[in-house]
Amino acid sequence: MASPRRIEFAGAFYHVGSRGNRKQPIVQSDEDRYFFLNCLRQANERFGALFHAFCLMDNHYHLFLETPRGGLSRIMHLINLKYACYFNAKYAHCGHTFQSRFAGILVQAEEYARELSCYIHLNPVRAGMVGRPEEYRWSNYREYVGLAPPEPWTANAFVLRLFGPTLGLARENYAAYVMERISQTMINPLEAAKKSGVLGSPEFVSGLARTPCPGSELRTSRDAVEVPRPVFRPNPVQVLAESESLLGPKNRLARKIAIYICHKRTDHTLRSIGDFFDLGNSGIADICRRLEKELAQNTTLARVISEVENRLRS
Repeated sequence: MASPRRIEFAGAFYHVGSRGNRKQPIVQSDEDRYFFLNCLRQANERFGALFHAFCLMDNHYHLFLETPRGGLSRIMHLINLKYACYFNAKYAHCGHTFQSRFAGILVQAEEYARELSCYIHLNPVRAGMVGRPEEYRWSNYREYVGLAPPEPWTANAFVLRLFGPTLGLARENYAAYVMERISQTMINPLEAAKKSGVLGSPEFVSGLARTPCPGSELRTSRDAVEVPRPVFRPNPVQVLAESESLLGPKNRLARKIAIYICHKRTDHTLRSIGDFFDLGNSGIADICRRLEKELAQNTTLARVISEVENRLRS
């Protein structure tokens, strides 16, 4: 049977998943899991992908993602190819890491976000890996209920605003909604969309055929509930101080990480960063380019950068 036509446009929401070839594991260690999450981070930085809900299991993963700038195929090519190259090289694996192409279903987000995010977050519970979703480290459920700070590449405000007008109430209601379904036999909400590749009402589906730029009229405001992310604009002094606090004073890598965070994660100008670190634009670009290359293979470096960022946000 032919695969359904892939519908891509700016602002679309999708459920995306990939399974290991022949249902074999795609992760064998926490280092592998951190590397996969780093691939999601890079997809956010390069293509603007927003991951509303995710869960990485041993032999497959689920993503509920948004493509503000479109380009789902490019996003998934980056994630799966980068991870497959890493996995094959690390384990001397020959052949495909993932089974066929990724499964992507266009989602009418307002209608199905509640059910879909819950379904994704309960994956490890249904598999018998944990008793409660907050016990599982490799999903963003803990972010939803306030047990962990949000990553820069995740976005949970869209789903949470469907559960209440304030952040506290929304988190409480979402946790209750998920826990209620632990004891229920939960039907896979994606089953009905496997043939068409679209999860939505008949009106939504017909609107896709009529609209030149589908989805633009289907977006709604997300301002009702905003997860409080601190404005991430630490000055270079703070960034360098946190980097050196973690890695040691005068550590050369700490300085490079501080430059990278200032350039990639804040809105400071190249001139202000260069003035502080006594570098020209090309020097800053060169350091960031080298670190980006290293990040593709070094999961420890990714964790260090993430830890510095979390310290700065807190």
